[in-house]
Amino acid sequence: MRKIYIMLALLAFTAVSCNKNNEKSDAYGNFEATEVIIASQGNGKILMLDITEGKVLKSGETYGFVDTTDLYLKKEQLLAQKEAVSTKTNNIIAQIDVLKQQRKNLEVDKARIMKMNKDGAATQKQVDDVNGGIDVVNKQIASVQTQNSSVFKEINGLEKQIEQLESSIQKCYFTNTNNGTVLVKYAEQGEITSFGKPLFKIADLSTMILKVYVSGDQLPKIKIGSKCEVMVDLNETENKKHEGVISWIADNAEFTPKIIQTKKERVNLVYAVKVLVKNDGSLKIGMPGEVNF
Repeated sequence: MRKIYIMLALLAFTAVSCNKNNEKSDAYGNFEATEVIIASQGNGKILMLDITEGKVLKSGETYGFVDTTDLYLKKEQLLAQKEAVSTKTNNIIAQIDVLKQQRKNLEVDKARIMKMNKDGAATQKQVDDVNGGIDVVNKQIASVQTQNSSVFKEINGLEKQIEQLESSIQKCYFTNTNNGTVLVKYAEQGEITSFGKPLFKIADLSTMILKVYVSGDQLPKIKIGSKCEVMVDLNETENKKHEGVISWIADNAEFTPKIIQTKKERVNLVYAVKVLVKNDGSLKIGMPGEVNF
């Protein structure tokens, strides 16, 4: 009799265990990450590209560059042109200084002649001549200043071209703007690249996204920002648990993907839900996962 009781107890425990292991989760899906394709902003031969698939890159790091010889030589040419044009400005300023001195001398003569004319020692023609001389010098100064203005515009145009070249040279250096892991490498050192050509694909794997699908009757139970239990397969009989946070819920329903299961039997329309999960290194893109809300 005692053996019978023991066998019945074992059978009951087994039934409970099997029932517990067969419990379905609220939603199922696969892990993904925000993938970014980094493209070249320069044209030319890749002289360095120090990346490999699986390498973790930090924001702000420079990992390669394109040959900038042609851009550098063009910049040097523009700098020489700017220097040559700047000498014109120096000559024009010197001319203006000479004319201003002439005008100053004429104004001194004018003051003397006006005094003499008042005393009757100078004629009106002398007064008119000195006034005319001052007018001529003023027009000469205005003319030279106009030339100087055009030279300044030419210098300004050259400076803008130099700035543009400096920007182009800077873009020839591949500087990372995202923290993440290199997933795919599209280019190699020594190849010719061009603007917009993909170099590699990167994704931040520190936080993974589990995209699951829920039926309409599950929507009232979930909300953005709430925590949930995320499970992944540890082995054939056990799951590993993670804490997740719901970050997004779709506004519109869609047809159930073939690979996705739901808590109940398959339904025609489901809503996509994204759950953020901190990655301890065990989570991979494409790995299946389960959620209990």
